Amino acid sequence: MKYVIGVDLGTSAVKLLLVNQKGEVAHEVSKSYPLIQEKTGYSEQDPEQWVTQTTAGIKELIDTFDGDANDIEGMSFSGQMHGLVLLDGQNQVLRNAILWNDTRTTKQCEEIYEKVGKDRFISITKNMALEGFTLPKILWVKENEPELFEKAATFVLPKDYLRYRITDQLQMEYSDAAGTSLLDISAREWSKEICDSLDLDPSICPPLVNSHDNVGTITSDFADQTGLSEATNVFAGGADNACGAIGSGILSEGKTFCSIGTSGVVLSYEPTGDKDFEGKVHYFNHSAPGAYYTMGVTLSAGHSLNWFKDTFAADEDFDSLLKEVDTVPVGSNGLLFTPYLVGERTPHADATIRASFIGMDSSHRRKDFARAVLEGITFSLNESIDLFRKSGKTIDTIYSIGGGAKNKEWLQMQADIFNANIVKLTSEQGPGMGAAMLAAFGSGWFETLEACADAFLSEAEMYQPIQENVERYEKLFTTYKKVYEQTTEINQDLMEFRN
Repeated sequence: MKYVIGVDLGTSAVKLLLVNQKGEVAHEVSKSYPLIQEKTGYSEQDPEQWVTQTTAGIKELIDTFDGDANDIEGMSFSGQMHGLVLLDGQNQVLRNAILWNDTRTTKQCEEIYEKVGKDRFISITKNMALEGFTLPKILWVKENEPELFEKAATFVLPKDYLRYRITDQLQMEYSDAAGTSLLDISAREWSKEICDSLDLDPSICPPLVNSHDNVGTITSDFADQTGLSEATNVFAGGADNACGAIGSGILSEGKTFCSIGTSGVVLSYEPTGDKDFEGKVHYFNHSAPGAYYTMGVTLSAGHSLNWFKDTFAADEDFDSLLKEVDTVPVGSNGLLFTPYLVGERTPHADATIRASFIGMDSSHRRKDFARAVLEGITFSLNESIDLFRKSGKTIDTIYSIGGGAKNKEWLQMQADIFNANIVKLTSEQGPGMGAAMLAAFGSGWFETLEACADAFLSEAEMYQPIQENVERYEKLFTTYKKVYEQTTEINQDLMEFRN
């Protein structure tokens, strides 16, 4: 039996999957590492931690593997998007990586629009200039750490740096490059126009490769440290959401997934890069060859439910917290929740908006609040689906992954609010499986990624929309959308009172 390794470099941990030719996970290992948050809005990591923990994790994987390491033919990567790793001329790290959830760069986003022009910028990158993306971080370092920036020769994203340390080859692949705000999405090349407008040397941008490209083999040093064979092929990999799409089979037009983790994502396959969503949703290069995807993001999806549990049911598990939501009718007895705990991304790129419970009275009990939280998260995700449909997309089947796929009531709620069939996969490994599938495809196990998905993935359950619930939720969704508009100014006024 042959094997591949999928490496998922997340924000809090690296997850490693050893996958065989049947798509079965033979073994998995997870190794955590810390965030560095020195100031409000700052979020950084030491790139050396990624290397150390990945090396230790793969060594553990090999040490517990009862097969032959020579049967592990390849490895590939999924990684947290947008993080800035600055390197000098010898490819040495110049500072801690600035991560996707760092929000210090509002001023630099404004500068991008001033110098490039907002409409022109969106036409090139297909996305708005957002604090989380990479380009504003580069500009922040240039402005605030000029002596350090003078030493910068290139930049990469987190998983690209990890791959460099494993192969001694430095590149960036398209699905992650799409999230830097420096890639011409349609042309699939770095934008000289954006670099020139912002006085950046285009040479700072690394060489581009495809996600399934073979970028070399592991170094002898990495082989010695882990027990892997030096002949192990390495494939470029993809952004976490692109790999999550592959790991969910989102590989043809009309296919969509909803992923509910800390944040929430609705992602839909696009065969071309020439549509115009005016920056209202993310529009990125897919890790599937020649493809693209559109994506809407709810910043506080699972985070809203975690907050609710930690605040009102700290000593209970989620099953206990949610066990009575099926006894609460659609609409939570007139209670509405908006999940804007840390601002919002889609369709409102707003860092100051905050969450609300609307319609509370003394008849409401905890179970009403719990259902309202689930409904509010799902309404927020439905705003992205609504945008997709208004653009002409047909969305009738959605694959649900993450925390939202673990509760049957929530799955039915998604079917009713999205007005679509909701499919739960038999085995859900998300981005790590997508990375393993890129390695399997790159290793020649399958002629296409679609064939790999057919072999590796299977459906477990389907939830169909209940028409009566659909109609009630459509009415309530109209009310939900009013809350943002009517609380924006209030939340701006409250900002001065927040710690």
